[in-house]
Amino acid sequence: MLELKFVRNNPDIVGRALISRNMGTELIDSLLEYDAAWRECLIEGDDLKHKRNVVTREIAQLKKENKDAASRINEMQGINSRIKELDDKIRDYKSKINEIMLSIPNIPSETTPIGKDENDNPVVRVVGEPREFTFTPKPHWEIGESLDILDFERAAKISGQGFAVYKGMGAKLERALINFMLDVHTRQGYLEVFPPVLINEKAMTGTGQLPKFKDDMYGCTDGFYLAPTAEVPVTNLFMDEYMENLPVFLTAYTACFRREAGKHGQDTRGIIRNHQFNKVELVKFVMPETSYEELEKLTLDAEEILKLLKLPYRVVSLCTGDLGFSAAKTYDLEVWVPTQEKYREISSCSNFDNFQARRANIRYRTPEGPQFVHTLNGSGLAVGRTVVAILENYQREDGSVEIPEVLRPYMGGAEEIRKVCH
Repeated sequence: MLELKFVRNNPDIVGRALISRNMGTELIDSLLEYDAAWRECLIEGDDLKHKRNVVTREIAQLKKENKDAASRINEMQGINSRIKELDDKIRDYKSKINEIMLSIPNIPSETTPIGKDENDNPVVRVVGEPREFTFTPKPHWEIGESLDILDFERAAKISGQGFAVYKGMGAKLERALINFMLDVHTRQGYLEVFPPVLINEKAMTGTGQLPKFKDDMYGCTDGFYLAPTAEVPVTNLFMDEYMENLPVFLTAYTACFRREAGKHGQDTRGIIRNHQFNKVELVKFVMPETSYEELEKLTLDAEEILKLLKLPYRVVSLCTGDLGFSAAKTYDLEVWVPTQEKYREISSCSNFDNFQARRANIRYRTPEGPQFVHTLNGSGLAVGRTVVAILENYQREDGSVEIPEVLRPYMGGAEEIRKVCH
C-alpha cells in the first residue's frame, strides 16, 4: 500500500506509474475526489465539535443563572444533527479511500524497465546451453505417464482437471527436490519455517493478494483462504510487529493453491500450471537502504538451485507492464523447456519496498521514529516446474530419465528413473 499523503502530494508521479503499468488514472482521480471531500468534512466536523463545546458551556452557565437556554439547546440539537451527518460521511469517504488505496499497485522502481508486456522484458543473463538432442524429445507429461510416475487420469477422477498424482519415483523426485532446495537455502543463511496454509483475510490483504486477486484464490469456510504461495504466511509472521535484528531471512516449503482463472493454452496439459503445486519460498525483511542489494543476492540464491541441477536458464527483468501488483522490481528466472523450445518462468524474485510492510504494519525502530521494513521474496524454486525441467532436459532416447547428480543422495542413490514392471 502506498502512503495516502504521498499520493495526495504526488498525483502526477502515481499517475505516471499507473500508466506505465497499462492502467488509467481513474483510481487516482477518484481517490483525490474522496480525499478532498473527507478532509472538508473533518474540518467542518472539528469546527462544529469546538462550537458544541462552547455552546455546552453557555447552556450550563444560563441554567446556573436561571436564564432561558431554549435557543441554545435548539442550536445544540442542530449542531449534533450535523455532526452525526458529517461522521457518517467521514466513515463512508474513509471506507472508499481505503478501498481505492488497496487497489493501487506499487510504484515501479526507477531501475524497472518501461514496457507494455512480457515481450519488453530485457534479458539480464543467460546461464548454460540448451541441450542438442539426437532424438525428438518428448513433453514431460508423456514421459511421466510412460514411466508411470505421473497420473493425470486418476487425479482428474478425484479432483478434476489441473491436478496430478505423483507415483513411485515421481513422488520421490518431488520430495527430493523440496528437501534439496531447503537444504541449499538454509546453508545460504535462511531460517526454515513451516507455516500454516490456511490464511485469514487480514494476512491475504497484508501481502497484496486481496482484494485484487480474490478470484484467483480458493476461499474456504470461516474466512480462510488456501495459501497461493508461502510468501503470504511467511511475510505475515511479523504482521503488526516491530522487528529486531534486521535483516531476517526465511525459507519455507508449502503446498500452494490457485484457481488459475482465465489461464488457457498449452499449459492445460502437464504440471506447469496446476491448481495445487509445491513451492519453496525465500523471504527477506531488510532495511530500506539495502533492499536492492538484497534483491540481487536473493536472485542469485534462487539461481543456485538451477546451477546445481545443471539446468539451462536465463534471468529477465520484468518491465512495468508485466510487473506484479505489489512489486517495485522483479527478476524472473526462466528455465529451458526443450519441447516448447523456449524459456519458462520457474521463479519470480521481487523487491516490494515498503508496500507490503505498510499494509501488514511491519516496522522497525529508528532514532527518528518507527519506519516500515522492506520485504522481498522469491521462489526457490517452484517444485513442479523443476520436475518438468528435469524430465525434459534429462530424458534419454530409451524413455528413461537421468537423475541430476546433486539429487541422487536424496533419491536413495538412484541414478535414473525407469519404468518399473509390476
